[in-house]
Amino acid sequence: MNKTLLVGRLTADPELRQTQSGVASCRFTVAVNRKFADKSTGERQADFITCVAWRQTAEFVSRYFSKGKMIAVEGELRNNNYQDRNYPDVTHYCTEVLVDNVEFCGSKNDNGSSAPASSQSQQQAASQEQTANDSMSYGNLSDFEEILSDGDVPF
Repeated sequence: MNKTLLVGRLTADPELRQTQSGVASCRFTVAVNRKFADKSTGERQADFITCVAWRQTAEFVSRYFSKGKMIAVEGELRNNNYQDRNYPDVTHYCTEVLVDNVEFCGSKNDNGSSAPASSQSQQQAASQEQTANDSMSYGNLSDFEEILSDGDVPF
């Protein structure tokens, strides 16, 4: 079985490309933190893993993800070998993830920064959200009938 799951941050904005036959593709790199920190510096090392998405998945990634955003990637690990055009004796080897599925990770307002937000800005955001919820309109409800008893409900 060849299954790869990655959770990390995009290192750059994904770029959507199309083949000559019009098939969408998107290549992007995900920075994935390693489990353990370096003992001497205390910093975590990261692996930078190249991913390739095709068709609707490629369009989805390019439309909804950007540099620094958290992403969960599910796919297959692939090895690609090719001969150098300028030096025929040289073979290049690359390993990448062929993406089957992607998902959002982190919060909706996650912008990739590791600095915590100030309590004042958090309070302002909560206040604005409450104001938006208070002024929410549900539209015309006249087409609905009020149920006075749940005795007729079949479950």
